[in-house]
Amino acid sequence: MMIQPRQAGVALLQDINTTRPGPGEVAIWWLGQSGYAVKTASVLVYFDLYLSEHLTAKYAGTEKPHIRMTDAPLRGREITNATWVFASHKHSDHLDPGTLPDLFAASPEARLVLPAAVVDHAVGLGLARERLIPTRGDETLQIGPLTVHSIPAAHPGLDYDPARGYPCLGYVVEMDGLRLYHSGDTLVYDGQAERLRRFDLDIAFLPVNGTSERLLALQVPPNMNAAEAVALAQAVRPRLVIPGHYDMFTFNTVDVSEFTRRADAAGVPYAVLQCGERFLWRRP
Repeated sequence: MMIQPRQAGVALLQDINTTRPGPGEVAIWWLGQSGYAVKTASVLVYFDLYLSEHLTAKYAGTEKPHIRMTDAPLRGREITNATWVFASHKHSDHLDPGTLPDLFAASPEARLVLPAAVVDHAVGLGLARERLIPTRGDETLQIGPLTVHSIPAAHPGLDYDPARGYPCLGYVVEMDGLRLYHSGDTLVYDGQAERLRRFDLDIAFLPVNGTSERLLALQVPPNMNAAEAVALAQAVRPRLVIPGHYDMFTFNTVDVSEFTRRADAAGVPYAVLQCGERFLWRRP
């Protein structure tokens, strides 16, 4: 049976619009896969939205059918409150052709932060170039009220291009005094923890789906698994870890209890979110 979001559609959007986090607080709504709405006292951002069935249609009848496990809590056309949107890389479950053009139409002020290496791809999806904010990785940008540090991601390699930078990124976003790291899709790589430790992170959003021999044979790029996510958290020491990138496609998911078991054993603080449900966190 399809997993149903705790809130969806108009009710979810109203909850996002009316929630008012106080100083040192952040409200988070998991929107599936690596997609989140994140709101602090004065600003709302969206990360890696996949709110369509684009990949279900694309891979129907193949060896890797992208059968949804969780209903989309929103559609791009329903998101009328977006100003700052992030995409970590070009894969459609992070830069969705079925979501972002509709979101741009519904939210005329929306701007998309993305790797410079994938700007042409985004324009090819129908996104206006003047509404894109590119970053090469290992950069710091001041974007409206946000300070954004782009962090290289290994998916599976770093694949640095001197002309365009890194094609896959994570982001450390400073919002109202809080520092949040959305890793995008990535393996753990040498130097990653050192890049992150200097930020004294409040929250880290990390994938936990890993890979398998079957997925590698199907050329599905790997992510860090539960053990690797916990080890990275131990090295970086964010105040909270939020696991993601599971419960979206039947062919590529994991049981999140593997992560929670390892995190409990390692003393890593975490929160497991339910799709569409508001989660409110205050810095201790």
